[in-house]
Amino acid sequence: MTRPHPPIRYLSRPEVAARIGVQRATIARYRLPAPDAFVGRLPGWLPATIDAWDAGRPSKRKTTS
Repeated sequence: MTRPHPPIRYLSRPEVAARIGVQRATIARYRLPAPDAFVGRLPGWLPATIDAWDAGRPSKRKTTS
């Protein structure tokens, strides 16, 4: 007897913003990776895709006082 797989959950743009810790309006300025799927006409990303993309982004410069 096979067990059903859990449904795949894709992140929306607002969820991507929350996951990486930026405002929803800020995410529009970012060049996100290609979506993993489209839910209707809206792009969706797997959490692993966003985590890998975020880990590879250049870090913010630290300001020294």
